[in-house]
Amino acid sequence: MSKTKSQKLELTWIGKGEEPKLEPRILIENPEYSYGDPNSENMLIHGDNLLALKALEQDYAGKVKCIYIDPPYNTGNAFEHYDDGVEHSEWLNLMTPRLRLLRDLLSTDGSIWISIDDDESHYLKVLCDEIFGRQNFVSNVIWEKKFSPQNDAKWLSDSHDHILVYAKSKDIWRPNLLPRTEEMDARYKNPDNDPRGPWTSGDLLRKDVQKTGLYTIITPSGKRYDPPAGRSWRMPEYRFLEAVEDDRIWFGADKNNVPRIKRFLSQVKQGVVSMTLWFRKEVGDNDSAAKEIRKLFPKDPFGTPKPEKLIERILFLGSNQGDLVLDSFLGSGTTAAVAHKMGRRYIGVELGEHAITHCYPRLKQVVDGEQGGISKSVGWKGGGGFKFFTLAPSLLKEDRFGNLVINQEYNPDMLAAAMAKQEGFKYVPDEAIFWKQGRSMERDFIFTTTQFLTVEALDRIQEEMKPEETLLICCKAYQPECENRHSAITIKKIPTLLLGKCEFGRDDYSLNIVSLPKDDSIEENEETDLDLDEPSEIPNKKEKPSQPGLFD
Repeated sequence: MSKTKSQKLELTWIGKGEEPKLEPRILIENPEYSYGDPNSENMLIHGDNLLALKALEQDYAGKVKCIYIDPPYNTGNAFEHYDDGVEHSEWLNLMTPRLRLLRDLLSTDGSIWISIDDDESHYLKVLCDEIFGRQNFVSNVIWEKKFSPQNDAKWLSDSHDHILVYAKSKDIWRPNLLPRTEEMDARYKNPDNDPRGPWTSGDLLRKDVQKTGLYTIITPSGKRYDPPAGRSWRMPEYRFLEAVEDDRIWFGADKNNVPRIKRFLSQVKQGVVSMTLWFRKEVGDNDSAAKEIRKLFPKDPFGTPKPEKLIERILFLGSNQGDLVLDSFLGSGTTAAVAHKMGRRYIGVELGEHAITHCYPRLKQVVDGEQGGISKSVGWKGGGGFKFFTLAPSLLKEDRFGNLVINQEYNPDMLAAAMAKQEGFKYVPDEAIFWKQGRSMERDFIFTTTQFLTVEALDRIQEEMKPEETLLICCKAYQPECENRHSAITIKKIPTLLLGKCEFGRDDYSLNIVSLPKDDSIEENEETDLDLDEPSEIPNKKEKPSQPGLFD
């Protein structure tokens, strides 16, 4: 069969392409679980990570420097905090939209690091090739996660995990160099007290390719050296003589050895390129991670944490101080804890109840100066803070008759923020002009009201608008005469304008992990739509609207 231009190599599975139409939720701060510096930009989000990523998309697209995720491995094993077994096609379907959003959040010079094991690693590689581009695949890091062999293994003892590394743009992204070790620097000596400092010597011989270095060298002691058969000196004769003049040639302490060239420590890179084999002695293993978490939570340790040194290696290679990092499968909070200690800004997302039982207290301890994990090696003494957010409930929900109405949990300011996000505006209420609740461009505004819109109110708004300004008004009801009354003002009815845009009323797109926690003390009330049918005039005074503790 001949190939056509439309054909491509891809991974297919049941349900591919049937991705959900996600509702862009707003995020609401829960001050009870925010801690430390009130001006901190660090975020801990409790909620479904797919909805959370969608909520972050508008403000953080292209701004995240480094992403690390440790998704459920789809092994079929049962864990205390995760039900980790998902049918293969479902696992791919649930990973795909998350990876697409993560790609959009990455900066052009950013990278994503994904932990996975053999069960799904090769399928995940092909999936990531499709989403991030095969040309942006960087490497497959092998992490030695176990030291002792599994004596009960039926076939081979599983001793490693994979970490797939992709760049947003491989042409742009470059990882940082790892620090040089004392062992590396110890190779450099200064036996002749060279004023340029410690040095090591390199071989002057190479394979005879261009035959540029076929000459006799005479040492200061008078001994003669010719390159052996098939070899030549590394530099032409005039370059060699220049190096001798500059005291960069070493003939040995007795001036009688085969010549070698000096390589000074001051001239080498101040770091080394990371290898792709990461051994437990360098970055820790499962056992060291378990010990770390048991010290933090002796009564309720998390089942499958990663060691802090492993995350430190990733964040060191992929980010710098002040950069924004993200982990949307936060687990016990390791990535956020390490990022905090390393001076990175961070966003962590976790659906499970351990967002409160593990992530929150762990980060609280970090702010207070906790000395476990990498704290001593990075000189961590405490400080900073983080804010705790939850996803707002779905904007629309069904009433008793099956009709979609505005969720009664939305107050007017939350509704205004949600409508701004739905319509692609940034929610930034003006301090003086009440109808300037959000903007998409410098002179394009949105106004959401829970009041009946009259011609008089519309005309008053139009009188305040500058000639070049445009306005979108979202309201429940308005006088028919308002329609097309002013060319710079567009009016849309809610909730009608929202219907069909996305999936409302769904709070869990999880990988069969856990259910959202439910507070049984809260009684379900009958749905309402904020009494939007009650007509009343929009006030003519320029008041600053009250703002809830929300992030948008």
